[in-house]
Amino acid sequence: MEFDFNEEQRLIQQAARDFAENEIRPHIMKYDESQEFPMEIFKKMGEMGFLGVFIPEKYGGAGMGYVEYVIIIDEIARVDPSIGLGVAAHNSLCTGHIFYHASEEQKNDYLPDLATGKKLGAWGLTEPGSGSDAGGMRTIAVKEGDEWVLNGSKNFITHGTVGETYVILAVTDPKERKHGGVSAFIVEKETPGFSSGKKENKLGMRASDTSSLVLENVRIPAANLIGKEGEGFRQAMQVLDGGRISIAALSLGNAQGAYEAALEYAKQREQFGKPISEFQAIQFKLADMATEIEAARLMTFKAAMMKDAGEKVTRISAMAKCYASEVATRVTSEAIQILGGYGFTKDYPVEKFYRDVKLNTIGEGTSEIQRLVIARSLLRE
Repeated sequence: MEFDFNEEQRLIQQAARDFAENEIRPHIMKYDESQEFPMEIFKKMGEMGFLGVFIPEKYGGAGMGYVEYVIIIDEIARVDPSIGLGVAAHNSLCTGHIFYHASEEQKNDYLPDLATGKKLGAWGLTEPGSGSDAGGMRTIAVKEGDEWVLNGSKNFITHGTVGETYVILAVTDPKERKHGGVSAFIVEKETPGFSSGKKENKLGMRASDTSSLVLENVRIPAANLIGKEGEGFRQAMQVLDGGRISIAALSLGNAQGAYEAALEYAKQREQFGKPISEFQAIQFKLADMATEIEAARLMTFKAAMMKDAGEKVTRISAMAKCYASEVATRVTSEAIQILGGYGFTKDYPVEKFYRDVKLNTIGEGTSEIQRLVIARSLLRE
């Protein structure tokens, strides 16, 4: 299943695949079982340009596009989706928000360290009481002189405990609380009053660091406001448009890894005197898995190409994210079924793909929210 890449893109794909096979695969279960964040792997990915994929070279990034970004996440997630998730969150959420919406001074201050992996980024939108309903946000930012004072909490934040630069969304106009009442701020880890809370003990994506954040009278300079006051909600929705493409890519890798493991097993496992790959029931499963992955791949790369072309991607990114994540869920389930009892053990990789995959239908907007986004886009025409 190879997309029609140019020579440079094929080299990037091979580099990402080699890195995943050599640097990640030997350590998958160690990080999964201990829930240890693989900091050393992320530092190496920063050196390779994987943590600043679409950030211009003048800010220390790799200067590539969204197509190359999808290629890299796809290849990493094919081996370990939990590390692919970290790459996606760092690039498209925190780093992407600063790149697309911050001032030139802010970009020069923060992007070089983020794009090279010297610092990890995190993005704070979700709260204990507001997930899909971003308008229910309760974190407040109040202007006091030449400072903003932030109070509140965030939940389910990727890189919550290991991040060093955070983009935090907060209410600056309580009367609005949504479209014109939310602003975005850059908060650094060492800021007094800012701390990580509970680290989540998760079903899957266990090498990906997820925790709550606590903000207690966090004072930051007025210059840490991203864009203008009241633009945060609009900025966040645009950030999510790109982020959903990365979750579609994450889903592709997750599905591809599970499919490849099931295909290899089916060729080797014998029952009734022949490989189970010769039974029509297994062949039909493999055919459906491969077909759906290919369809999801085409949709995801279409979204990436539209993003690179500067086109509006709200609808196509929601379509790609929704479809690819649900394809990945079906594919990993069928992979378990093909392996039978062995698929339920940690001796084979499909059980981890199965645990990891569910987050893809939830994070950066559930499948239900994606369908709302798609429907509203269609009905506006």
